[in-house]
Amino acid sequence: MTEEAKKPTKAAKRHEKAAEPDHYIKVTLVRSLVGYPRVQRETAKALGLRKVQSHAVLKATPAALGMARKIGHVLKVETVEKP
Repeated sequence: MTEEAKKPTKAAKRHEKAAEPDHYIKVTLVRSLVGYPRVQRETAKALGLRKVQSHAVLKATPAALGMARKIGHVLKVETVEKP
């Protein structure tokens, strides 16, 4: 293989990822979770939401986005620049 055709190393990939700007989401609980399954109440608790109109600013990781999607019917999700 020529030097131009070499694959980038893992360290180079990590460096490229680190250079990307961080994305954040703000999740707000807009409906009560009374009457919803326990797993949905626990998901809201894991997101840091306790009461109606409480909010949390989270890094937009796949885990946080998945949890927000799971209970999206009781949340308001916004994209924010920095917390």
